[in-house]
Amino acid sequence: MTDTTSKPILILGGTGKTGRRLAERMTAQGIPVRIGSRSGSPAFDWEHLSTWGPALQGVSAVYISYYPDIAVPGAAETVGAFARLAVANGVTRLVLLSGRGETEAQRAEEMVKASGADWTILRCSWFSQNFSEGFFVEPLLQGEVALPVGAVGEPFVDVDDIADAAFVALTEEGHVGQLYELTGPRLLSFAEAVAEIAKATGRDIDYVRISHDEFTAATAAHELPPEIAWLLNELFTEVLDGRNETLTDGVQRVLGRAPKDFSAYANETAATGIWSK
Repeated sequence: MTDTTSKPILILGGTGKTGRRLAERMTAQGIPVRIGSRSGSPAFDWEHLSTWGPALQGVSAVYISYYPDIAVPGAAETVGAFARLAVANGVTRLVLLSGRGETEAQRAEEMVKASGADWTILRCSWFSQNFSEGFFVEPLLQGEVALPVGAVGEPFVDVDDIADAAFVALTEEGHVGQLYELTGPRLLSFAEAVAEIAKATGRDIDYVRISHDEFTAATAAHELPPEIAWLLNELFTEVLDGRNETLTDGVQRVLGRAPKDFSAYANETAATGIWSK
């Protein structure tokens, strides 16, 4: 264990997919954590700079997960400003959750590197858990997932692998200055991923490819927050163009084991009943 484990580790997005799991791992090992969220104590809000300083006081390291997503416009400047403030407050150990193939995410990485921090970057592909802890749950329950994506392969990564990688990066030596690109062990199209979930649940779930215009209209009908609607459009019209159709050894490098396969995720999650009517 490093010297980051005696004082609390600040987990930004500590109630989100990766942050919640990371906090559970820290707590299980007796490592003190501070949850960086609007409901945390002290409260942390990306949109209110006045909350940043108090959240940083007395912590040894920070896990940076940007809300709503590091791909949104302006994220890089905000993350950069936070990293500089952290370093100015003597908190130099930063682990950044980043995204593959996203221009703003890569800009944020460069900002963190330039801050003077002892950084580690976890650059992740699409989360498997987006199917069970996000906007896909409802269409999966309804039996039809409609997206403007064809046969493009995505190396879905399990959030448990990301949390494990973040835990190691924050608590063990040898990860400063490392970029770990995290993917699952194989490429799956969205149609294939939905088929695996259907198989795991024993239900008929269809995948339908729709046009970008149809998708935009569908997201508008859900009256999502503007930044979420923008993000979905960006992900499905720009990022999912084949640029991420490669596998990496990031999970193996940081954890010394193979990444979790999507079928294992699908079977485990189906057993919880979340996709059962």
